Amino acid sequence: MILFAGILLGFLAFSTISLLYSGGRVQYGEGGMPSLIEIDFLYTSEKQGWIEEVTPIFERWFRERFGIDVRVRLIVTGTHDTVNRILDGSERPTVWSPASSIWIPYLNMKWRKVTGNNYDIAVDWTPLVLSPVVLASWRSHVERWNITCFMDLYRLAKEGVDFKYGHPDPLLSNGGAMTVILEFAEAAGKRPEDLTIEDLKNETVIEIVKTIESKAIYYGKSTGFFGAWAAENGPDAIHFFGIYENVVIDNSFKAFKKWNDSLVAIYPKSGVLMSDHPFVILNGTWVNRWQRFAAGQYLFFLLRPEIQELAQKHGFRPANSGVPLDPETFNPSNGVQYEIQVPILKPLKGEVMEAIFTAWVRVRNTGI
Repeated sequence: MILFAGILLGFLAFSTISLLYSGGRVQYGEGGMPSLIEIDFLYTSEKQGWIEEVTPIFERWFRERFGIDVRVRLIVTGTHDTVNRILDGSERPTVWSPASSIWIPYLNMKWRKVTGNNYDIAVDWTPLVLSPVVLASWRSHVERWNITCFMDLYRLAKEGVDFKYGHPDPLLSNGGAMTVILEFAEAAGKRPEDLTIEDLKNETVIEIVKTIESKAIYYGKSTGFFGAWAAENGPDAIHFFGIYENVVIDNSFKAFKKWNDSLVAIYPKSGVLMSDHPFVILNGTWVNRWQRFAAGQYLFFLLRPEIQELAQKHGFRPANSGVPLDPETFNPSNGVQYEIQVPILKPLKGEVMEAIFTAWVRVRNTGI
């Protein structure tokens, strides 16, 4: 306890200026030690069940370890909305966790442009849990049409096959944005990190993505909707859709029980983008050093093996490489692979991400 007190006193020496920007989010007790630290955690709904389960445990753990109360204010919304809230100042979180690190270059680019600041707001981050975006389908459809990637959907469309496709709106959903990025990357024959703004204006690329999107029957707000909808309505309701791997896990067995055909994840052969749920302690003037300390301990706690194991119960792969993957969750009977056997792709540049949203207007199915 003396060691921890020494660490905390060291943080106190540097906290005074930061407190001016924090709105009094730290309360002090005797001897200048804090009695309460409050932090705001702006995160996304995909991991809401896990975060809500483990955060009260963290608050008790922190109190027992340091003798200080900590309160974590949980603010949950969609990834694109988290970016907008940071940019317009409606939220000033201590920690930001979008669904994927692909949004970090985008936020930094927009932060500099909107605020006029010459520094990045998101500098260092650590993945919390992992879930790739996959192309989901019914096992019977995959075997019938030999689908291995998004370009196979283009092939089917050009062959005149009447199939039904869907994914969340990329302007509303991280899962939708990642699906559309993969479509453009395959159409351009590039990795997402190598995409350029010029690629997104290329008429051949536009034609390929537009042809795939012409088969879309619905654009929703979440990947979870598509998994539940498919499981409820069967193989003829929708044939292919872009969702998170954990949504396949949640719905594959339900679908099999009702339709005698299971939902399966197709890991595109060119690679998958990982929804890695980065934990980002923001480089904001409103974040004081006590809050940084508490947030750092929150990250340490969320990566503890027993907490990562709880995340697997929600269908997430552990980000802590020391935690073994649960074979009862990740196996073909749940529609997924134990090991991902395709490349893990890197995020695209912030300015290209913005161009994706512009290109989306040209390729989307305007009839739905």
